[in-house]
Amino acid sequence: MSADTVRPDAAAPDTVTPDPGIVAAGPRRRRPGATLVVGAVLVGTVVLMALVSFVWTPYDPTFVDASARLRPIGDPAHLLGTDKLGRDVLSQLLVGARTTLFVGVVAVGVAGLVGVPLGLVAAMATRWLGETLMRGMDLLLAFPALLLAIMFGAVYGGSTLVAMVAIGIASVPSFVRLVRGGSLQVLGTEYVLAARAAGRRPWSIGLRHVLPNVSGLVIVQASVSFAIAVLAEAALSFLGYGTPPPTPSWGRMLQESQELLYAAPRLAFVPGIAIAVAVLGFNLLGDGLRDHFDPRLEDRR
Repeated sequence: MSADTVRPDAAAPDTVTPDPGIVAAGPRRRRPGATLVVGAVLVGTVVLMALVSFVWTPYDPTFVDASARLRPIGDPAHLLGTDKLGRDVLSQLLVGARTTLFVGVVAVGVAGLVGVPLGLVAAMATRWLGETLMRGMDLLLAFPALLLAIMFGAVYGGSTLVAMVAIGIASVPSFVRLVRGGSLQVLGTEYVLAARAAGRRPWSIGLRHVLPNVSGLVIVQASVSFAIAVLAEAALSFLGYGTPPPTPSWGRMLQESQELLYAAPRLAFVPGIAIAVAVLGFNLLGDGLRDHFDPRLEDRR
């Protein structure tokens, strides 16, 4: 074969055909973890119960029927039975979910609306002002949420509004401490230093750069605080400082079942399981959101 003769298969191709077994690397979307999915399902169940109660309940939850007292679970007319006054337990459970979620939403809303701005101010203000705010939060943090709510209830009387405000105030320090810690990390980044060098005002930096970067932390804290609010509302209603009768409440259902705990334990099991599902759901949702939003956990998946 002469030197000028070139075999067709020996020619180097101008383009390289990619191997079909190799996938080009690109941005990967993080899948929600099992904790997040389970938490979302449990929370969605409680929310669905509350939404259904607006349009349908088997009976009026406050209707007293003495002839139907203490019906067992599985009764054809009352799926979850009746209490000592003949009220339908399923109807009370559905409306109680509405009350529980309403208290949680307002309590977390109060804590977030007060705590997030204070956390930003504590991080961006002068050192003495920030330290003064944090020492005030430490003082408020010394009062447990339940104790503070009982104090409010003793002074202003037991009501849903008092319970919401007290639980919200008790949750403010958690939001302040979390937002301040996250904001201090964001304020040390290069793009914030560049914004300062460009002459942006502090409030503009806080709204455009700091707040969006700590929003994930706020969402996680809100879900955890929601679980605390649900448990605190149930405890307050159990003690008589929460939602007053005749409005159904899971905590008061537990309180009313005490005297029949041995004769009809289902009256305590039904609201107790509902409270446990709600608290577990919001805790799992908070843990799942934390894992989903934290990029440092990407390598663990």
